[in-house]
Amino acid sequence: MKQSKRSFVVGGLALFALFSVAISSPYFFESRYQAQFPDSLNMAAATGEVKAVTHLPTPTPLRALYMTACVAGTPSWRADLKHLIEITELNAIVIDIKDYSGNVSFPNSFPQGTTHRGCTVSDLTNFIASLHESSIYVIGRISVFQDPSYTSLFPELAVKSKATGSVWKDRKGLSFVDVGAKPYWDYILQISRASYEMGFDELNFDYIRYPSDGDMSDTDFTWTGTSTRAAMLESFFSYLHDNLKPSGVMISADLFGMTTTVTNDMGIGQVLEKTLPYFDYVAPMVYPSHYPATWHGFANPAEHPYEVVNIALTEGKRREEVQRITMGIATSTPSKLRPWLQDFNLGATYGPDKVQAQIQATYDSGLSSWMIWSAANKYTVTALLSDTSTLRAEH
Repeated sequence: MKQSKRSFVVGGLALFALFSVAISSPYFFESRYQAQFPDSLNMAAATGEVKAVTHLPTPTPLRALYMTACVAGTPSWRADLKHLIEITELNAIVIDIKDYSGNVSFPNSFPQGTTHRGCTVSDLTNFIASLHESSIYVIGRISVFQDPSYTSLFPELAVKSKATGSVWKDRKGLSFVDVGAKPYWDYILQISRASYEMGFDELNFDYIRYPSDGDMSDTDFTWTGTSTRAAMLESFFSYLHDNLKPSGVMISADLFGMTTTVTNDMGIGQVLEKTLPYFDYVAPMVYPSHYPATWHGFANPAEHPYEVVNIALTEGKRREEVQRITMGIATSTPSKLRPWLQDFNLGATYGPDKVQAQIQATYDSGLSSWMIWSAANKYTVTALLSDTSTLRAEH
């Protein structure tokens, strides 16, 4: 086991209800969205002996990288990333449970459409156990409301096109479940509970928002109705919290980076203050490349990683502290904020200097934990400290 870490030691479709019940029956309507799935420990049984499920406490500070399900299912590649964590300051990993397409990465019989099929990790339970043996904290990422696979099965739950009444799609041809579609909330709970039983230490919820990329004037949110988007999304957050926290699982939420500096919901329902009370950690995606030109006077924010991340997190931390004081919120950590940082080329070339600048900006804002995102799962190794390296200045 790793002992020298600084600051920490480290498919098919579900069976639908085809009973002699009228389709108008409320019971039928609710039950048809639910999955039938095996005991989580049996999911990996075909691969050999299944290791006992354990959970690790959250490391403080936490430093993580992201792994897709396809990489998690590729023994050589996942071994390389596991080794990278073992020899550097990293101590955690984020693995896709449910991705942007709706694909669920472990063997299951959750509702699954015939399109957007992705990778399955047949031995995910054992892989998690092997990560735990190296004191690596394991976070499972669940993409929520963007789910073209689920909407292909249950179009009645989707965001609709006003013009055609059919399922609305964004510029990439992807569809969203209406945030107000409460039968879908229980589907997310099912996936979450099964994932925790497999050994995931924390569940990270992404795409917890209304769509933003496409012809928004053509969108029809029939399930949201007259509710504001921010209020409906907060109801979902509360539902997740109330139903998952009794199990002991840690939960976190991914937000647009600009939620730390913008006070309205930007049309997607996300408001920092309406998220913080319901999650153990909140991860603003403060990728400099995702900020608009001229933001805070920067012609190209991607070329100013230190400044963008420091401004975003400093303001987010200030707002969090104001909320704690005004609402009397007590937490066990100095801050719930734990940003996603950029390790990919967009808007600028990101080498060790720009990755390290973001990490230092995180520390200088008063935070100590971070996660690094690369959709390609290729990371700038020289931006990471080894176990024996001189430590960065931390606050």
